[in-house]
Amino acid sequence: MLSAILLQAEGALNDSIAKTAAKIAALPDSLSQMTPGKLQHDLKTFHWDTLVQNVTNQCVNLAFRILAAVVVFYLGKFIIGKLHHIVRAILLHRDVDKSLSSFLLSFMKITLLFVLVISVIGILGIETSSFIAIFASAGVAVGMALSGTLQNFAGGVLILLIKPYKVGDYIVFGEYKGYVKEIQIFHTILTTYSNEKIIIPNGGLSTGTINNFSAEKYHRLEWHVSIAYGDDVKRARQVVLDILHADRRILKDFLPDEIAAIETVQPKTETDSEKNTSFWKSIFNHHKVKQKVDDIKQLGQQQLAAKIPKKDCTPYVAVDSLGDSAVVLVVRAWTTTENYWSVLYDTYECIYERLPQEGLHFPYPQMDVYLKKN
Repeated sequence: MLSAILLQAEGALNDSIAKTAAKIAALPDSLSQMTPGKLQHDLKTFHWDTLVQNVTNQCVNLAFRILAAVVVFYLGKFIIGKLHHIVRAILLHRDVDKSLSSFLLSFMKITLLFVLVISVIGILGIETSSFIAIFASAGVAVGMALSGTLQNFAGGVLILLIKPYKVGDYIVFGEYKGYVKEIQIFHTILTTYSNEKIIIPNGGLSTGTINNFSAEKYHRLEWHVSIAYGDDVKRARQVVLDILHADRRILKDFLPDEIAAIETVQPKTETDSEKNTSFWKSIFNHHKVKQKVDDIKQLGQQQLAAKIPKKDCTPYVAVDSLGDSAVVLVVRAWTTTENYWSVLYDTYECIYERLPQEGLHFPYPQMDVYLKKN
């Protein structure tokens, strides 16, 4: 038993020696034949000046790269800050929505900082293609994971740029309707008459059908009034027209804006001193040139508006239908958007009070039954 164990240990030792010898044989000749004397000779004959010079050159190059990277980084930050202030001033001057302006400024700053960091990394001598590939892959992954959110984001940007509605407008979108309280990047918040808060994703709003009730300054109202058979229709028409004409909030003929647009601009006559002004001075007079351009533009707009047929806003009453139990009159009139609901309800109340005073009747649903005797 003991002899078997010794033989097994001797075999394992021989295998270890053989493997070590094979590794030594696999080494280069310079290492396998290295001796203490040879090592001492090589150290004495080694060119240390060349090594020091190479290390010094590398350190100097690295120092210059770091210095250039620091200068580019701070110079880039300074330029980005100036661009941020310039773009912000332009957006404020053009009265761009605050939500859109803050988003655009943040997006621009982050993008420019990313480009600056990549440039600094390249100056330091680090390969930037791998960083760009990593960011691109991460962007694709995030885009696939947040496809719905990105759609709402794109819709919010379109809404803030195109402005189909603004804060304070009363809009109708499908089954939702209310006043626009806030336009965010991803959602639009509505407030209903009962003070309910509705949050709608911008993706659907940017591609769906929106009825913006506040987009126009004037709106037409419509009432349906029923009178009994046998009542005087002309009398009912005259009473309703008297109610409408007595209300100052209701327009009586044409839209005021269309009337003003038809009036042409009288050309401004120049004085003798203005005529004697030199040609070059008139060209470089910015305010005078701007005024002439504005006058020409306004004249063109008014001439175009004059060719469009005017919209007759005279109050109108006619027989709409003959119902089973009543003669139905349709009443139409125009008013401003802010007076729409008050005029609507006040006119209903006036019609209810005036018609019975004029001998007119509101019918009730009725059915005549004839009994035939055998």
